[in-house]
Amino acid sequence: MKVLVPIKRVVDANVKIRVKADKTGVELANVKMAMNPFDEIAVEEAIRLFEAKVVTEIVAVSMGGQACQETIRTALAMGADRGIHVKTDAELQPLAVAKLLKAIVAKENPALVIMGKQAIDDDCNQTGQMLAGLLGWPQGTFASKLALADGKITVTREIDGGLETVLLKLPAIVTTDLRLNQPRYASLPNIMKAKKKPIAETTPAELGVDPAPRLTTLKVEEPVKRKGGVKVKTVQELVDKLHNEAKVF
Repeated sequence: MKVLVPIKRVVDANVKIRVKADKTGVELANVKMAMNPFDEIAVEEAIRLFEAKVVTEIVAVSMGGQACQETIRTALAMGADRGIHVKTDAELQPLAVAKLLKAIVAKENPALVIMGKQAIDDDCNQTGQMLAGLLGWPQGTFASKLALADGKITVTREIDGGLETVLLKLPAIVTTDLRLNQPRYASLPNIMKAKKKPIAETTPAELGVDPAPRLTTLKVEEPVKRKGGVKVKTVQELVDKLHNEAKVF
């Protein structure tokens, strides 16, 4: 069984985000980049399924400029078998990514797509759901546990009220949550082996997809800094501040 794992190159989770001076976006120049943390979890889960002899091949897919190959190599070093790089310098929004993935799914014919529930740069949490809609496949989002058997996948997913378990018939889409697993570090021998693993290149035009943005970002601003709290001596003083200053009631 083949598994497709989309991965995104984003600003490293440990880097403090800075807004550009002209407020047109986030500063990316000379900023450390890395694989989206939720996508790392997806890659790790695919590898665990491979190690359990449930999966026979793992294909990592990334979209963007030439630097995305570095991100693909990271997935290959973790244990993916090969990579696909959709080369484009266009701004890719969730719908465009979903359409590109749909075209890749048509070519690769995987039984399962495992992907992060969201990217930490835009926090859209849309691509997996859009891809499931475009393909007409069942989906299990926010997965905290997976089990594959008899052409079906059981997904334990996190919801507001606790946990929900759904049974999906393959092929299916699964998006990963934080508690699914702890991604491994790539060993030096595997990093060296990853350099020899194949990465196929393609473009949106070759896949028959127009990646032009449908949404326009008007302005990007940093969040307003929160003011420090104050201590009150009595309940009456608290009620007074909530009523007159915070305007809670």
